[in-house]
Amino acid sequence: MNKKWLLPIFASFMLFSTTNINTAEAATKADVTDTASKYLGVPYKYGGTTTSGFDCSGFTSKVFSDLGIQLNRTSGSQYQQGTAVAKSDLQVGDLVFFNTSGSGISHVGIYIGDGKMIHSQTGQGVSYSNVDDPYYWGSRYVGAKRVATFDAAEVKQAAIDFSVYASRAEVAVQIAKALSLDTSNTTTSFVDVKPTSANAGAIAAVEKLGIFEGDANGKFNPASPITRAQIAKVLVLAFGLENQGETVAFSDVPQDSWASSYVSILASNGITNGDGDGSFGSDELLKINQLKVFIDRIQQR
Repeated sequence: MNKKWLLPIFASFMLFSTTNINTAEAATKADVTDTASKYLGVPYKYGGTTTSGFDCSGFTSKVFSDLGIQLNRTSGSQYQQGTAVAKSDLQVGDLVFFNTSGSGISHVGIYIGDGKMIHSQTGQGVSYSNVDDPYYWGSRYVGAKRVATFDAAEVKQAAIDFSVYASRAEVAVQIAKALSLDTSNTTTSFVDVKPTSANAGAIAAVEKLGIFEGDANGKFNPASPITRAQIAKVLVLAFGLENQGETVAFSDVPQDSWASSYVSILASNGITNGDGDGSFGSDELLKINQLKVFIDRIQQR
């Protein structure tokens, strides 16, 4: 997979200013957590900067280096980078700092959301902790710095209830399951799906069969929704459906639409009857229960 480099707003090299913030144009918040989490279990080693052992700042430096951002070496010097962030405004990727020695900044971790951080700590190595842990970290918290802002595209989808609507990743999982695909290979060509990403195996499997394509930026967008028109194409390709001798038209799917033939094939196979008002609901977001109904009908043919 091609390494994704993050472009700074005010400079094209390293961060040495206390005010400049990198804009992670090619990375998402999921990339931060995925990249950091792949080092879970690496032991703590004083002065360590490699996978044989990390100290706290060695770990944060490694994660950000993987994302194309250079941090200063020590926790104290990392605290001099970026912009201060209030605890109430923490975002995934912010650096959180602690005074564990009684003499200033001595520990740093990476905030990953929901009040949690990932860090390399003595005795446990790279692991998760609660920033507000009342028994230790909460009382030693000093502050946070934002040295980079990460693509919030997936966060913008938060208004969509994915317990109701199907994400693209969910579609990949359901199709891989229905086709009994081998999901052991987790490597894809999509820049936003790392081998450690959730559902990477299913996404790799459907990509291999040519069922899914990425967007113009090479992204799969696993946390994005999918429309009913889009699922029509995906299902036709995934299950090799063919027209059963009739052209079925819907009021909201013009004959010259890219989706027309796919929707018609679904209908001619009895997979869909539309919305009941003569329309297919082409631009409506696909619901999880609709996806399961479609797949069940295909398998019962």
